[in-house]
Amino acid sequence: MKALVLAGGTGTRLRPFSHTMPKQLIPVANKPVLVHILQDLRAQGLTEVGIVVGGYAEDIAEALGDGRALGLRITYLPQDAPRGLAHGVAVAREFLGDDDFVMYLGDNMLPQGIGGVLDDFRAHRTPARLAVQPVADPRAFGVAELDAERRVVRVVEKPARPRSDLALIGVYVFTARIHEAVAAIGPSARGELEITDAVQWLIDRGHDVRASRHTGYWRDMGSVDDMLECNREMLRTLVPEVAGTVDDSSRITGAVRIGAGSRVAGSTITGPVCIGRGTVVEGSVIGPDTAVGDGCVVTGSEVSYSIVLDAATVDGVEGLHGSVIGRAAQVTSAGPERRHRLMVGDHASVRLQTT
Repeated sequence: MKALVLAGGTGTRLRPFSHTMPKQLIPVANKPVLVHILQDLRAQGLTEVGIVVGGYAEDIAEALGDGRALGLRITYLPQDAPRGLAHGVAVAREFLGDDDFVMYLGDNMLPQGIGGVLDDFRAHRTPARLAVQPVADPRAFGVAELDAERRVVRVVEKPARPRSDLALIGVYVFTARIHEAVAAIGPSARGELEITDAVQWLIDRGHDVRASRHTGYWRDMGSVDDMLECNREMLRTLVPEVAGTVDDSSRITGAVRIGAGSRVAGSTITGPVCIGRGTVVEGSVIGPDTAVGDGCVVTGSEVSYSIVLDAATVDGVEGLHGSVIGRAAQVTSAGPERRHRLMVGDHASVRLQTT
């Protein structure tokens, strides 16, 4: 079995961050989303992975290389523009050959992994198996309708009046039969080749399509709030480790990881908190639910429930909460204590001051 990861999307809802980096490389708990996904695939015994890439192909290839560091063999599959999930399958046709494969959307976070879905497929191999989960408002998702025997009888993309609350969560397992379906469908009303149309084509021709309920955490990285919630969830499984230095005047409580070469002085850190390598935290209060990347400087500040990306500086900012600070951004404050919520893109400079 092979794996196909779709990472060609542009991430418009994640601007300004997606102006300068692909959303699939945005770090969650100091690790890019794509790395979380690839480690999940490796844990399921899959080693041959095709990644569909778009405008950020070079950035993704630079970050992941050939996959050997992750125990994988990665093949990059260029896509000229995001044209639907089924188009991603078409782009990967030669790479996939006639093998079974799992298709995994490259902006999905499933910390408990996809082992249950793959086990179901292996126990009952059908042309398609869809991972689903109940949601409060199915109108924003592809939706699966099941019969009493858990066969999928209908799939609809973003229905105005959903007849089921089972959302497709972006993990699919297919046999080579799907290629016939993809070749048979045309673009939808929004001009894309929809994987739901390809799956429905199989259903309409009598093929057995099944669903597996994913009972663990699931969220796609569609917005900044999704980033923060995913970061909080991933930090819950953090294994504490202090590879840097912490002075005697600092206090560390809860699950905290501090990377090599980092220095903590005169600070209080309340986990779960992840601090990268070569970062300085001085005279500050950090956490909980916060990730600070590599090469950052945080001085005289309070940061909680936030993500601070690599090489960023936060100086004299109190009450920073629910924020995302981009790479090499500089945020400073000359005003009195107050609560701040900021979304600051890469290389930006922000000064907070009360007049």
